[in-house]
Amino acid sequence: METIVNISFAMLRMAAPLILVAMGGVFSQQVGLINIALEGLMLLGAFAAVLAAFALHSALAGTFAAILVAMLFVLLFALFVLRFRANLVVVGLAVNILALGLTKYLLQVLFATRGAFAPTDLPGLLPLDIPGLRAIPILGGILSGHSPLVYVSLLLVILTHIFLYRTIPGLHIRAVGEKDDAAKSAGISVPRMQYLALILSGAFSGLAGAQLSLGNLQLFSENMTNGRGFMALAAVYFGRGRPLPTAFACLLFGFFEALQIRLQTRVGIPPQWPQMLPFAIIVLTLSLISLRQARHKA
Repeated sequence: METIVNISFAMLRMAAPLILVAMGGVFSQQVGLINIALEGLMLLGAFAAVLAAFALHSALAGTFAAILVAMLFVLLFALFVLRFRANLVVVGLAVNILALGLTKYLLQVLFATRGAFAPTDLPGLLPLDIPGLRAIPILGGILSGHSPLVYVSLLLVILTHIFLYRTIPGLHIRAVGEKDDAAKSAGISVPRMQYLALILSGAFSGLAGAQLSLGNLQLFSENMTNGRGFMALAAVYFGRGRPLPTAFACLLFGFFEALQIRLQTRVGIPPQWPQMLPFAIIVLTLSLISLRQARHKA
């Protein structure tokens, strides 16, 4: 039982950045735009969080900095895609490459180091001990003691669902994604809804980066996102752009990521095999989605 509790605790911790960035992907998907730049936005948010937290000695300042930087770069993404009509995939990949190169360069210029920056006095997002929760058998051991953004990620899943399906702006966003011509004829500003969705996508990606660098690890390392943006994109496809199934897919990926870490320490097999597990699950998930879509078309 203790093993199950520990793995479930780690699952929530691993899934939190995935859920946050995937909710951002849900918003862009709902307006008919595939945000390939999620990986880069998350990486930029992680770097900005560490930079601001270290400079201002505040994890909260680092979190806000991550949101602002990710929103700034997603506006750049939106400008090229919506204003200049550039190819969506090309611009997204360009943002990812820019994020990888820029963070590596700034890591050397600002901190005079390569690989990773992990100062001992870097303030992190401290775990919350919710009164009374830890006393609950099993559930208390799973849910208590996480960083604030873990609980925020779960809350944002519910809020995203309510926003998209119970509010007028959410209805407009979905209308733009389903049929932009019909939405335009109904008086809905298509570019405004697309900009709104992408800005929200950037904000959520920044939160994911902050959780990764200040909540999970309390450091910044080169390419520390390690494909999590693409894992979140796979979760969005799995959930067909809906918040609740997308969050479930993120929890599934988080579970296998937590499992592979435990396998590396407990089972005498080469570590490369467990490390492949989360990505193998993604490939399997995308294959099942393709088969489902093929059967639906047939």
